[in-house]
Parts: sequence; C-alpha cells; structure tokens
Amino acid sequence: MDNGAASYPIIVGGHICLDIIPAIPGGPFSMAPGKLLNIGQASLSTGGAVANTGLALQRLGLPVKLMGKVGDDFFGQAILSIIGERQQELAEGMIVAAGEASSYSIVINPPQVDRMFLHCTGANDTFKAEDVADEALAEAGLFHFGYPPLMRHMYENGGTELAELMRRAKAAGTTTSMDMAKPDTDAPSGQVDWREILARTLPDVDLFLPSVEEILFMLRKDVYDGMIASVGSDQLLSHIDAAMLEALSSELLDMGPAIVALKLGEYGLYVRTTASEERLARLGRYQPRQASSWLNRELYVPCFRVDVAGTTGAGDCTIAGFLAGFVQGLSPEDTMIGAVATGACNVEQPDATSGIPAWLDVQSRLQAGWAAYPPRADFSHFRASSQGNAVIYDGAADKNLAIK
Repeated sequence: MDNGAASYPIIVGGHICLDIIPAIPGGPFSMAPGKLLNIGQASLSTGGAVANTGLALQRLGLPVKLMGKVGDDFFGQAILSIIGERQQELAEGMIVAAGEASSYSIVINPPQVDRMFLHCTGANDTFKAEDVADEALAEAGLFHFGYPPLMRHMYENGGTELAELMRRAKAAGTTTSMDMAKPDTDAPSGQVDWREILARTLPDVDLFLPSVEEILFMLRKDVYDGMIASVGSDQLLSHIDAAMLEALSSELLDMGPAIVALKLGEYGLYVRTTASEERLARLGRYQPRQASSWLNRELYVPCFRVDVAGTTGAGDCTIAGFLAGFVQGLSPEDTMIGAVATGACNVEQPDATSGIPAWLDVQSRLQAGWAAYPPRADFSHFRASSQGNAVIYDGAADKNLAIK
C-alpha cells in the first residue's frame, strides 16, 4: 500500500489482554479437585480489539498506533514484548499503569470440547478518557475504540467515560470509529442500559461497526432472549433477516453515527449510511473524497469462500479491512469487499492476525477472481451489481433511493 493514501495515523484503543493457551492432548479430559492433568506447552498471544484490529491494520500496511492499557507486571511486559516483536513502535503508544494488573485469559481448549475461559479484566477496567492524550488525538486521522462492554469504566455511570472519550476524539478532528463486544448477561455489563449508553455516545461516532448479535442484545434484549431460547446461539444469525437488520440499523442511525456496519459472521457484512449530507460533512480528517457515494446507502456483501482453520479475530480483522478501505477513500462497495476479503484471509489461519497479508495482496486475490458464497435468501429483493470481480447487493433499488 502507498501510505500516501493514508496520510494520518490510525489510533486503535480499547481492550487488550494476554491469552495463555495450554496445549491439551486428545483423550479423556476432566477437571476435579486434587487431580493432576498432564498437558503440553502453553502458547502466548495477545487478544482483544487493540491487538486484533490494530495488528491486522499494520499487516495491511496502514500507519497504526496502539493504545491499550496494561499493568507494570509480568503479563504486561509479555503483551508489550509480543507487540514489539511485530513492530517496536507499536508498543510505544501503549498505556502502562503502575501497580495495576494486566488483563489475561487462560483458554482451556480440549479436543472435541467447547472452549472454556478464565478471564481477568485487569487494567482494562480502569481505562478512562483521560488516558488518551490530546496530543495523540491531534495527530491522528482516525480513532478506533473497541470492546467497551469489557471495560468497566466505559459502561458504568451510564457510559459517561465512553461518551467523553469519543467526544474528545471527535472534537480533536479525528474520524471516529467504534466496535463492541457482547456483554455477559450475568455480569454488571449485562445489566446496564445499553440503549442509553449508545444514545449518549453515538453522536460522536462516525463509523459504528458492531456485530448484529451485540446490537440485538443491546437494543432488543427480549427478542434476543426469545431467539436464543427457541433456536439457540448457534442458529441465531440465520434467523436475523434483512427486515430486522434494516430496523436495527435505522435505530442506530437515528442515534447519530454516519455509517453503521453490522457484522453477520459467516453471512457477510451489512451497511447502512445516513441520509444527511450535513452529517457526512462531519466525518473528520478521513472525509471520503466522494462523500456523495456514502449518502443514503443500504448494501450487503456475502463472505468469500475459504478453507476455515479458525475464526479467532475474524470480526476484528473485517473491521481492519473496512477501516483500511475507508481511509484510502474507496467507495462503499470497494470498502465492504475489502473488509470481508480481509476477514476471509483471517480465518485461513487458526490465530487472530497471521493470515492477514498486505492490502495489495488482498486486492490481487480479488482481481484474480475469488468465489463468494451466494447471498442469503432474505436479500433476494436487493439488486446484484458487479464490483470488479466481486458482486455486491444494493437495497436502494427496492426503496427508490438514489444510486450513487
């Protein structure tokens, strides 16, 4: 990538942790008091939005600064070391809090058994708006913040800290972006009023990039609970249709963002944009060159066909691809195609980011002809249009919207 197309750095802030993953051999597995289990060597990796989205952007070739918060303990040193092995400058923007514990997860993943997690939220819980320096925001072109539901100060007190952080980023002139994580129903983050938090925060968020499950949980908790009870979590996505996506995205757009992108897992990516020219004119330093192409759009793109080795970080890498296309001034169609292509590269490897190539390599693969899955049946009313060798589906034809 020519970094001249992305002249300002991208700050990726939010949740980060150390994942400790012991190798567990096949055979009978059970945990009981007093029992010794012989296992293999543990692998260490970074997790969370800062590591996944940030390192994916760096691999794509974007100028990135990471801004997660760790303690001055051994786990914090390990996180900084892993990041520094990729590029030392990436670790220099991290926030190190004296006397605090770093976040970590122990991932217990025996063969043929669902994964189990032991998680310590650590320094993520004490992340505050003031941890992000004004000087950093003044230099950044885009500020992306990820996983506030996993960061206590970001969701307590009605999300005051989160709203203040995004307000400051927006006031500094950056293009602002935010991703979410699904709150744990049994944890404090699952008990707060997320509609209130989003209504307070989204006016200062230009690009809102959550998964549809997260938004269904936050805006339609009764519907979410009913669907989980009737079809189960594994089948939830297949029962969220185009009409529900339109309703959810409309409510989100009414809260203030310019662009809403809902990740649909294996089904692809859905995008709705504002009908307000005035709102589009406030997209910050990475204002699109052809802003009118982003006005009043409804688009859907399915995933590309790949051999799946693992899905860790797929959503975060899809976001990285979306941000990469957006800051280069690409059209909504090319931005979305680049996003799902980046996510597809991710799942070809078992870890979160090693499958991500340079942006030009992603584009070369697309230009060579990369087969995609067919659209979901509930998008049959969308108009299919070719975008290079890919196909994207436009809902404007069904709504008499202007095709830009």
